[in-house]
Amino acid sequence: MTDKEKENNRKLSKVRVKVEHAISGIKRSRTVKDIFRNTKDGLSDLVMVLACGLHNFRVDHRKKPLKR
Repeated sequence: MTDKEKENNRKLSKVRVKVEHAISGIKRSRTVKDIFRNTKDGLSDLVMVLACGLHNFRVDHRKKPLKR
């Protein structure tokens, strides 16, 4: 790979890691991981929205380590 291709690959990799971590954080909610059997219209989308909201809340209120 050329130096330009390597740099582009590093940038893409950084974004991909953040996306994968966000997806795994959302999947902490078992309703997203498991098979959702409720067939009401729009309910599966609502479950995903709620799982994303819980993930964002958890990230926003995460305790930050003290700097020494």
